[in-house]
Amino acid sequence: MAKDGGPRTALVVVDPQVSFCDAHGSMARQGRPIDGLRHAAQTSDALARDLRDHGVTIIWTRMVFAQDYSDGGELIRTIRPNLARIGALRRGSGDELLSDVVTPHEADIVIDKPRFSALVGTELEGLLRAGGYQRVLVCGVTTSMCVESTVRDLGQRDFETHVVADACADFDVARHQASLEAMEFGFARIIDCAGARHLIRTNSDG
Repeated sequence: MAKDGGPRTALVVVDPQVSFCDAHGSMARQGRPIDGLRHAAQTSDALARDLRDHGVTIIWTRMVFAQDYSDGGELIRTIRPNLARIGALRRGSGDELLSDVVTPHEADIVIDKPRFSALVGTELEGLLRAGGYQRVLVCGVTTSMCVESTVRDLGQRDFETHVVADACADFDVARHQASLEAMEFGFARIIDCAGARHLIRTNSDG
């Protein structure tokens, strides 16, 4: 149970990594705009700090590939081959590390994933089941890819799933908004940081 006796809750912060959030990361080097992603990472970090104090378990994810991309599958072969060409998210490169704008604590959990969804090829679902987590809040980057993929998988596995919209960001604002609408339509409740804090403080199940 949560510290306040409510549904056991985890906050999953998706991929606030150097690749997506830092000026020397692989996305910025390609010319992609990262200011919104960096702000979302900072907002996620502040939310994690507050919710941690209320007994919420904080889980950080990182998208990471083997040095030779041998675990990249179809994603690397045909869908996003440019990731390998530019050395993005490769283990040991530094691009895969969490950005210095976030501050995980020792008690937090860090999960590496080889696909957009944090439930594919990882221990996340088993960890949530074993720990008795009924409610999962999700934030991070990018909204339309790794956040949405994770949220869809959580929602279809019957977790009470909430997306913290103002702690998410995408390279394109229209894509971010369309993703939120898709998730709200069939997979999750959409809230903001104030709503997330209120949800935990008031022990509401939404």
